[in-house]
Amino acid sequence: MKIALCIKQVPDTTDIRWTENNTIQREGVESIINPFDVYAAELALKLKSQIKNTEITVFTMGPKQAEDMLKKVLALGCDEAVLISDKKFAGADTYATGLTISRAIRTACPDFDLIICGQFAVDGDTAQTGPNIANFLDIPQVTYVKDFVEYSDNGLVLTREMEDGVETVKVQLPALICALKQDFEPKRPLINGIISASKKEIKVLSMEDIGLTPDKTGLKGSPTCVSRAFRNLSSHNAEKFKLNVDDSVKLLSEKLTSLGVIDND
Repeated sequence: MKIALCIKQVPDTTDIRWTENNTIQREGVESIINPFDVYAAELALKLKSQIKNTEITVFTMGPKQAEDMLKKVLALGCDEAVLISDKKFAGADTYATGLTISRAIRTACPDFDLIICGQFAVDGDTAQTGPNIANFLDIPQVTYVKDFVEYSDNGLVLTREMEDGVETVKVQLPALICALKQDFEPKRPLINGIISASKKEIKVLSMEDIGLTPDKTGLKGSPTCVSRAFRNLSSHNAEKFKLNVDDSVKLLSEKLTSLGVIDND
């Protein structure tokens, strides 16, 4: 099985900076691996451990500094890594990002069987990039994947976490799945993995390499835009009281009455 694992570099939430176009600045900003993508990697490695002859190629779209993140995932046991990097990709929305990544996968891993993404990215939380990739590649997709059950007859049996319970589904390959966070602590790379990753070459793909044009990438290729970006700063003033239960109930009743929330008449 050939797996294309898509991961994303996201800014540390304490150090978010904006460009003049109201997009998040990626280059030169301290970044981490998107938490949902960490579990996507765990799921890919679980499949590799249970299905013979499985190879994992990791893809990410971003500036050159994203190579450090790719090295970390290679150290966990992934086989190859591809950095999709070009200044013309800057400012891409989920549509343009999905198109760009899908073209990169077609270029570097054309005979893929499975694409794995994280369900959300903490810097955008739209959950649209994975489905967009599947749409551009014209393959089935399964979202909100919690775990892998079995592989048989060129299909995967998976569990999905839904609002009203857990659903078990089977999808024929090739396909794309989006993974949720799991109920365990992700493993850390061992020294042998770190040494092996340091020796691997990361393939870099530009806009020309994947056959796109400037009008299809970055801001120009994005049908949506962010008109305004700001931090939601709280301005609430809080009062603290140390009271017993009866006095607390009385005070709360008085406060709610004064606000017109309740009527004691």
